[in-house]
Amino acid sequence: MPEPKKPFKSGFVAVVGRPNAGKSTLVNALVGEKVSIVTPVAQTTRNRILGIVHRPDAQVILMDTPGIHRPLSRMNKQMMAFVREALEERDLTLLIADASVPLGKGDEFAVQMVADHAPRAILLLNKIDQVHKPKLLPLIDRYSKLHSFEEIFPISALKGVHLDEVLEAVIARLPEGPPYFPPDAYTDQPERFLAAEIIREQVIRNTRQELPHTTAVLIEQFEESETLTRIHAAILVERDSQKPIVIGAGGSQIKRIGTEARLELEKVFPPQVFLQLFVRVEPHWRDSRAVIASLDYRNEG
Repeated sequence: MPEPKKPFKSGFVAVVGRPNAGKSTLVNALVGEKVSIVTPVAQTTRNRILGIVHRPDAQVILMDTPGIHRPLSRMNKQMMAFVREALEERDLTLLIADASVPLGKGDEFAVQMVADHAPRAILLLNKIDQVHKPKLLPLIDRYSKLHSFEEIFPISALKGVHLDEVLEAVIARLPEGPPYFPPDAYTDQPERFLAAEIIREQVIRNTRQELPHTTAVLIEQFEESETLTRIHAAILVERDSQKPIVIGAGGSQIKRIGTEARLELEKVFPPQVFLQLFVRVEPHWRDSRAVIASLDYRNEG
């Protein structure tokens, strides 16, 4: 007798955690495509971003979120609003924590936020490739006392350790239902937003010592044809003194940013990208309602 066909499962999974815990790395690894930008700087993700995992018997919609923190500026408040929305709209939550650093007040705050908004959660202790194994059991014990997690997995999102087991555990807990997205979709992000994020990734990587959180990217022009994607983008900074940091001596820095961004963009928008960048000073843009609204891709269209 043939085995009965498995029911198809689909659902939304919130991926939450402290800044720099590895949320975006995890989502990109599970999806198999670059959905979220990844940099050494904390708080890289500013929006709630969907990454879609396709399996023959399931579709898992991962909601990558900004790092859980106490918000100060208007931008930070919007970032935390994305986190709360993701926790409220999920079928399951993955709380990812950095196992390579001691458990602190910020981690306890993140666990409490999950317990308050989404008690059905799996804990992922990330970066175990940087941890001596004897330290893992006490850490698991401490987290177990903070909340009754459905399962706890030590993982390395960067190296792909135990990610298959995590995905199986997630699918087992999703409800039966049809797919939400077509089989060739891997994200819900509009192309303009993807382009802005890829450029911002290179800005952060090249200026992270001087400008860790004070830049944003706005796409001023985006035109596609069969042979060329033409993108004009503004890099926003808050002060006149920051503009030369992005431009560099003789324009060397912005040229490097543009070259590295174009190479990444051409992986998403083949075969060729023409990219033009310029720098604009927008004082206090992180507290500007208009600028923050323009950075929210959900306001498009």
